[in-house]
Amino acid sequence: MRENPLMDAGGTAQTGTTGATTAAQWWERFFRYGPYGLLGLGSMVSAVTAGLIMSRSDVHVTVALVPVALVLQFWWGRVRPSVPARSRAAQFYFVARTLLAAVLTSCNPFFSMFAVLGYFDVGRLLPQRAIRAGLLVTAVIMAGAQSGSGLPPADLMNWVAFGVLFALHATLTMVFAQIGDREAEQTRAQVDTIAELESANARLEQAMAENAGLHAQLLVQAREAGVADERRRLAAEIHDTLAQGLTGIIAQLQVVTSIADTDPALARQHLDRAAALARHSLGEARRSVHDLVPAALEHDDLPGALKKTVTGWGERHGVRAEFTVTGTVEPLHDEIAATLLRIAEEALANAGRHAGASRVGITLSFMGDELTLDVRDDGCGFDPAALPPYGGAGGFGLGGMRARAERIAGTVEVETEPGRGTAVCARVPLVQHSR
Repeated sequence: MRENPLMDAGGTAQTGTTGATTAAQWWERFFRYGPYGLLGLGSMVSAVTAGLIMSRSDVHVTVALVPVALVLQFWWGRVRPSVPARSRAAQFYFVARTLLAAVLTSCNPFFSMFAVLGYFDVGRLLPQRAIRAGLLVTAVIMAGAQSGSGLPPADLMNWVAFGVLFALHATLTMVFAQIGDREAEQTRAQVDTIAELESANARLEQAMAENAGLHAQLLVQAREAGVADERRRLAAEIHDTLAQGLTGIIAQLQVVTSIADTDPALARQHLDRAAALARHSLGEARRSVHDLVPAALEHDDLPGALKKTVTGWGERHGVRAEFTVTGTVEPLHDEIAATLLRIAEEALANAGRHAGASRVGITLSFMGDELTLDVRDDGCGFDPAALPPYGGAGGFGLGGMRARAERIAGTVEVETEPGRGTAVCARVPLVQHSR
């Protein structure tokens, strides 16, 4: 498994351009100062909530261990520049910090803010054979913090919640590791290919000196464009599948925690929904790695997949959701169908998170050589001018929807204002499925 940006922001994959060097510098600052900030933030929140969720012994343990964590971090900040990656000192630091974070998190779950560091720097600190173990240990701590009672879980329901959350965290870490392995293999193949091409160009330089430089430049640009496009695709797929699935699972488990003692039957229904969402997210993650069409389009056309998506979303959020098709339904190219399905999922996710709507309507219209998707809600609306600028990563919010549509020569328009609901309209060319 390679050291991807999740686990090693200072890896070799990020050098060579001004933008990448700047990103590496930012990651270096995070690894230098971030632990202090996260430990401080966790300590402040824990101090505020101590009277609610901490016993006297927990307070004493926390008061004793926070200075120890600070001393450990100060020591590591002093020795880190002079020791190689994955050295014994680095391994000692990771193990000691993880143990401290586990104990602190058992005293107050908000110290998971400090424990989450294990996801980011495990590749820098541990040897290759221990990376997955480090990720799984961090997943145990995070799942315990989110299960409602800390570690160990207090009752059967908390054990169930812990098991579901641990499975989710472990799945996510393994998926990220698999994605890292796949990208590493692609990078190595690309590097080997470029090395061979550079060798061939060197042999041709005697006869084509003026063309060799231009040829090498075009190769570099093509490689960068391919890598950037693949990263955007993976980022969009992870957001549209794993992140939204995680949000749904957390929402279901929060309901379980609140009603477990009063209505066990209803709690079981929500647990079943959480498990179904976890299985669905795992399947979508595997499909994202292999660049396959969304699972919803495997057995249904776009109208059928949209109808099931809208119905399921409405049931989960308790919102009246209606789906309508106009025009003559035609078979669509896979990329067109997948793009509109992802846009609809993102629009529904935004409505569920922000709109507070009581009614949502989705209309799919076949209009000759054009296909439109309209998503309307009667929620609170918003001021479009107040939105932050889109960063170009793909798959995130309105900017991500526009980026998806633009990749297939389409557009996305938004009509909204505070208190008047929101309407999202996506227009794309109607490209039929190739026979």
